[in-house]
Amino acid sequence: MENPVLIFGAGSLGLTVLDLFQRNTVVVYGLLDDNKDLHGKEFGDVSVLGETDDDGYLKLIGQKCEAFVAIGDSRVRKRIVKMLNERRRVQPVNAIHDTAVVSALATIGHGNLIAARAVVNAFAEVGQHCIIQSGAVIESQAKLGDYVQVGTGSIISSGAIIEEGAFIGAGVTIVAGVTIGKNARIGAGSVVIENIDANATVFGNPARKL
Repeated sequence: MENPVLIFGAGSLGLTVLDLFQRNTVVVYGLLDDNKDLHGKEFGDVSVLGETDDDGYLKLIGQKCEAFVAIGDSRVRKRIVKMLNERRRVQPVNAIHDTAVVSALATIGHGNLIAARAVVNAFAEVGQHCIIQSGAVIESQAKLGDYVQVGTGSIISSGAIIEEGAFIGAGVTIVAGVTIGKNARIGAGSVVIENIDANATVFGNPARKL
């Protein structure tokens, strides 16, 4: 990436992305966050410049600067992505850690975070604006919809389908061929051996609806 990047979000996810870009020798122009208590705060040589809808900084995004949305709340992330699409006619870039392994045969959309030591295997499909945390494994031919979050150390087995907006906690195993419905939530450490309905919350080994 030749252009510098502006990170939306200065919380823990934003700092993870800051480190990731710097490890990849990408210049980070600054961070934007709606928490005014963070404005002016410096992380190394990078400052929190202002709010996420600050026109003075938004106008930089496009030819001169890229954007990445590092906010865990899917609703807020969707709102900011929509704003970038409509006002700046841009899509956020991908943030892929230098220790992640992404197959050249995998399909990756825009605006995804793929953290340290994560693996995306051959013919896996990752949608847009997903968060794949450290050590997670997306096996071959698994499919992630848009705005999916996969927690640290989780395994999405071959052929599993994770639909839009689903949240997979840390240390979860999704067995081969299972479908996780839209906006479902899978509790940390769960083992999912059957399909999960949209909007359901499940937990346990095997995972059961709460």
